[in-house]
Amino acid sequence: MSAIGEKKHPRRAVARCSDHDAPTAEETPLPPSVADTPPEDKSPAEWAYQRIILYIQNFEEQLDNEHEVAMGFTGSDAGVLRIEGIGYFAPDIVTFYGTDLTGTKTQLVQHVSQLNVILRAMPREKGEDEPYRIGFRLAADLERDAGATPGEE
Repeated sequence: MSAIGEKKHPRRAVARCSDHDAPTAEETPLPPSVADTPPEDKSPAEWAYQRIILYIQNFEEQLDNEHEVAMGFTGSDAGVLRIEGIGYFAPDIVTFYGTDLTGTKTQLVQHVSQLNVILRAMPREKGEDEPYRIGFRLAADLERDAGATPGEE
């Protein structure tokens, strides 16, 4: 049992073959915007949304300048989505926004109980000087949202 006023952090763990790899999302400290509210006080969608952003950011930190993050769909023939946004609708829906490999606008709306995400390194768009890094923008949005009151736009 924790002391009064002590923050309760979510359990997490990772097992790896090498201690020389970059830290995983499970090994990285949670930002205050995520850690300040206990998981039991969040909807399943909000908690999944926050952790997916941390996984995306961690994945992007390991990419070279020739690749950017994309999401593969599990259990379907839908292909790959270049992640351009992510959202949630409490209590149980997570949404991914982006484009597929042909440039077609794509959106995945998924119930948290069905959430299966494969993060993939995808060659960056031709003609772009820098790779698109959505993870850092999403993490900044987490910080911004932490200061907003519930229901605030």
